[in-house]
Amino acid sequence: MDTAAVDAAAVQAQWEAEAAAHRARLLPPGVARPEQVAGLSGLQFFQAIFDGQLPPPPIGETMDFLPIEMVPGRAVFQGTPLLRHYNPLGTVHGGWIATLLDSCVGCAVHTTLAAGKAYTTAELKINYVRAVTHRVPVLRAIGSVIHVGGRMATAEGRLVGPDGKLYAHASTTCFIFDAS
Repeated sequence: MDTAAVDAAAVQAQWEAEAAAHRARLLPPGVARPEQVAGLSGLQFFQAIFDGQLPPPPIGETMDFLPIEMVPGRAVFQGTPLLRHYNPLGTVHGGWIATLLDSCVGCAVHTTLAAGKAYTTAELKINYVRAVTHRVPVLRAIGSVIHVGGRMATAEGRLVGPDGKLYAHASTTCFIFDAS
């Protein structure tokens, strides 16, 4: 048997087990009220989602992805490409890929923000490396901060399969502001 196929199957099984454990702790999707997030740093906000104290955003349910890991300067999301994400050419729509990558790079920045700070994407660049189909069982978008300043932050992300193949990569510039 091919060692790479065995390793990919083991990684896929691990990823799916981690996702199931995360899903079991999450509340139904929703939007946190301002008083629920007041005084929370970006990292505390994500920890409250992981702990089942705040709802995860509805976009994850819509697009079939969920947060897996949030640590300072790093965010990981996992998504399942499905037929309902297809474009007319018979592959997963680039918008699904872009949404997954935008989430990981933006949230990587968010993990670094102090309480009372917010961000918005000012620029997002995606490079598509290979087509995604529903035959790719699961993908991870891994975002890492490059720089965080007082007003701007940059981050990069990679979309990879359990076999280690790169499907797309992204970079972002985020504008940081007071969340009043």
